[in-house]
Amino acid sequence: MMSHAILLALAPVFFVMALGYGAGRLRIVDNHQVGGLNALVMDFALPASLFVATASAPRSEMLTQAPLFAVFGGVMLVLYFAWYVALHGTTKATKADASLQALTIAFPNLAGVGLPIVSAVLGPSGTVPLAVALAAGSILVSPLTLILLEFTSGPKDAETLAPARRLLRALRRALSKPVVAAPALGILFSLSELKLDGVTEACLLLIGHAAAGVALFLTGLILSAQSFRLDWKVVAATAMADIIRPLLTAAVVFVVPVTPEVAKVAILLAAVPSGFFAILFAVNYRLDSATAGSMVIASTIFSIVTMAVAIAVLFPQ
Repeated sequence: MMSHAILLALAPVFFVMALGYGAGRLRIVDNHQVGGLNALVMDFALPASLFVATASAPRSEMLTQAPLFAVFGGVMLVLYFAWYVALHGTTKATKADASLQALTIAFPNLAGVGLPIVSAVLGPSGTVPLAVALAAGSILVSPLTLILLEFTSGPKDAETLAPARRLLRALRRALSKPVVAAPALGILFSLSELKLDGVTEACLLLIGHAAAGVALFLTGLILSAQSFRLDWKVVAATAMADIIRPLLTAAVVFVVPVTPEVAKVAILLAAVPSGFFAILFAVNYRLDSATAGSMVIASTIFSIVTMAVAIAVLFPQ
């Protein structure tokens, strides 16, 4: 029964990624022109899904997820800054490359991998904590990366502005991204006890349901255009994402007073492999995504073992 649940959670993820990878390799879809699919995921489908999941949650339920937001956000920030400082301080990596790699390690693939996993393991009750965890990453670590990218790889006309104005411009651009603004607005909507009407919710869900599948297909498509490079950075990044992240989360929830349910969900979500946001950001800013892509591939493959262990230990029934 447990092996079947694990297979049910993991098989669709790798199947859809393999479809995207195969479509790119066989030239069925142009894997060098992915701007349209990227916009579909980052500007429409994923923001709609995040907004509905958070906005439709009752205020009481949203408040109970506050510890998850704090724990998950704190763990992601620690890993983000640890990798960024170590890489940028000890190698010749640019700030943009260091931030993309840090985002890859810190922010799990909750949209693509986390959603089918919580659906298989927790059922419908897992949607809200997943959305809150996604919101934590979208509000905390994604804007950090976007600010650094805007500051270092943004429009050329920004170079003529004073540093303070460049920072404010980068911050405005980062926070105005739909993938950042949508979950924040959804949380505010829920806390204000406002209700989505049925028509609005149905309209947003129709496009939002495409987020996970298209994101996984797009990830495979982008990875098909890159060669896999196994080096010390990829190995270290895989260890940080698949082993250190869930273990660090387990240590935090052991010290911080949270309910057993929140602790289990936090550890399970932390065991999800590296996310694809950095790859999509790299495409947006026309940067090299090969290293981040290799990290995602290695982390996803290795997570077959780590996620299976996490599910078996946390949810043995």
